[in-house]
Amino acid sequence: MATGSVSLTKAMWRGFLGKCPNCGEGHMFGRFLKVADACDHCGEELFHQRADDFPAYLVMVVVGHLVVPAILAVETAYAPAIWLQLAVWLPVTLFASLALLQPTKGAIVGLQWQIGMHGFEAAKLRREAGQFAPVFVKADTRAA
Repeated sequence: MATGSVSLTKAMWRGFLGKCPNCGEGHMFGRFLKVADACDHCGEELFHQRADDFPAYLVMVVVGHLVVPAILAVETAYAPAIWLQLAVWLPVTLFASLALLQPTKGAIVGLQWQIGMHGFEAAKLRREAGQFAPVFVKADTRAA
């Protein structure tokens, strides 16, 4: 399969899974929300990404649209004590937000990579020409 045949959906799905949008093998993240400078498998540069706050906004919208109706439904049907509502819904909101944040950021980076946003223009042109990503190897600078 040629490297230029990565669809937008596939690039975003690979990013959602935390994998390189180019090869689907390497890891996209070095730490929880820190995108690696380059894929550790194919060498595709990933430092160009500019996801900024967009993933957090998307997570707030999704989690809010899931949690708020659930809170209202439970309140209407059972009217539990406020302390019980807080004890249940605060952790649910926190864990859902944390669970979705990295996958959402990965999908946004995959989107930027596939459509050539920001510094990814050169990578998109290279993929369209059927060329592979440059692989950089660190030289051992220690004295022998």
